[in-house]
Amino acid sequence: MTTSPLANLSATRELLDEFGLATKHKFGQNFLIDNHVIERICELAELTGEEYVLEVGPGIGTLTLALVQEAERVVSIEMDSSLEPVLFAHAADHANFTYIMGDALRVPNERIEEAVGGAPTHFISNLPYNVAATIILDFFERMPSLKRAVVMVQKEVADRIAAEPGTKDYGAYTVKLSLYAHVTGRFEVPPRCFMPAPHVDSAVIRLDRLTLGTVPNVMTVGTGVLDGLSNGTVPLGGEGDVDIPAVCRVVDAAFAQRRKTIRNSMSANGFDKQALDAAFEACGIAPTSRAETLSVGDFVRLAEALATTEEGR
Repeated sequence: MTTSPLANLSATRELLDEFGLATKHKFGQNFLIDNHVIERICELAELTGEEYVLEVGPGIGTLTLALVQEAERVVSIEMDSSLEPVLFAHAADHANFTYIMGDALRVPNERIEEAVGGAPTHFISNLPYNVAATIILDFFERMPSLKRAVVMVQKEVADRIAAEPGTKDYGAYTVKLSLYAHVTGRFEVPPRCFMPAPHVDSAVIRLDRLTLGTVPNVMTVGTGVLDGLSNGTVPLGGEGDVDIPAVCRVVDAAFAQRRKTIRNSMSANGFDKQALDAAFEACGIAPTSRAETLSVGDFVRLAEALATTEEGR
């Protein structure tokens, strides 16, 4: 089992005292002090020793010190400059670890790849909860090399990520992330596993990039004939590509006014009513439906039908 020397209360307190540090609420800092959680994260990640791991919000390096035992290379991005001396000490002790100080949403891919020695393949983090959802989607969008993410987030964020159509947690974010990855694992983490204990429940969730960039519940796109089959796929590479930006525009418009029907919400947010009616009919989607009842595949089909309608106008 992979362990971290910092994953306990006494070791965490000693290191904080040694470097004269304290937790900072503005950075969402809650240090992990339960090694069993570290073990489960590493089990879920299934590292083989060949991975280039990207971590965001390493804090004092509790999870980092476990990752360096399992991965080829680890690069961490940390915003709190007061933690740099700790990360510098870890880097001095572990040749396969380096770090970048800055905002993870602003650090360019090129700098990350230079630091890790290649394109990152895995994203494993105990994320700052205030930006966790944004970071996950951003990284899957802009880092096609990422094969897997294993991330600790607030339980409500994990619920949104894993939500099914027709549930209250299912929304635009769920659909957009589902265009890139699907949930393949999850476990809950109670507040007692952190110092200080947060006022929210947490969960670790695993996301695997869709094989060859495929979208669930769609069979073919780009032919004008859409054969929707349960658990089917649509290729994102080659002829008949899914236009992800176009799908996202449809999703945003559909969820913009969640209580309205999909037709009313989308027509109020930039889509022509006649084009919508033609697309709904082509897809077999009732215009009186609400966005939360549509599957990811429905949104892909709708975006394709709208594109076909616009081409024929």
